[in-house]
Amino acid sequence: GRAWWCGIAGWGWRGRIGGWYRGLNMRFKPTNQAQDAKRVTRGTSSNPTGSNPTGSNPTGFDFTSHIYYLCHDACTRLPELQHIDMQRVAVTFSQARKQVSHGLYASMTPMRFEGGSLQDISEEQHYTVQRLFDDNGCEMMYILRLYLPRFMEESFQEKLVTIFHELWHISPDFNGDLRRHEGRCYLHTHSQQQYDVSMAQLVAKWLQLNPSPALYAFLQYDFNELHRRFGRIYGVKIAHPKLIPLKPQSDS
Repeated sequence: GRAWWCGIAGWGWRGRIGGWYRGLNMRFKPTNQAQDAKRVTRGTSSNPTGSNPTGSNPTGFDFTSHIYYLCHDACTRLPELQHIDMQRVAVTFSQARKQVSHGLYASMTPMRFEGGSLQDISEEQHYTVQRLFDDNGCEMMYILRLYLPRFMEESFQEKLVTIFHELWHISPDFNGDLRRHEGRCYLHTHSQQQYDVSMAQLVAKWLQLNPSPALYAFLQYDFNELHRRFGRIYGVKIAHPKLIPLKPQSDS
């Protein structure tokens, strides 16, 4: 219930998971950059997920790779999202625990506290956050997480709005914090409905810029159809980052 965890922006609450997925390229490793850091293995800077999102894959479907490339294209084309460096946004998925239509569809986890701070000193107990690096030592500032199969059960339009909804939560300063609006409802402004309308308009603007249909064709399927067409669905699995208590500093 701390402020940092409350800051995780989630999208959803509308109303056959088996051995179809396998987590890839994620391992815990100690680093000299931060205590309890995590490391995510990615590809080259020109192909961060190490796969081709536009070609067929006889061994399965790399879900997080496809989401990454869609986001990268949107952040390149749209001035409203050009502050986002997708090289520093980790894309992952989680298995929805219940086979119901309501629940969380996606979330954006900030890897910093308010204002981009590495430490939360607002209360008596001080905390920092577990940090995430790729194999090149590049630190991830955000984690975009999709919940399967629930996310894939949305309509095509709803899936795109969900993705853009989460990208919009990223601070214009790209400092690891979330975009903060004025007032009590600082994540979604005073009107959730107007927020959703704005995201739908942003989706329409992106589609009018004629991105390759190969980037978003998979979103036209539900989960069962995606599974039927490609077989095994897989991607990068990343655990939720931990809050790390800081030892009190001695006054001496």
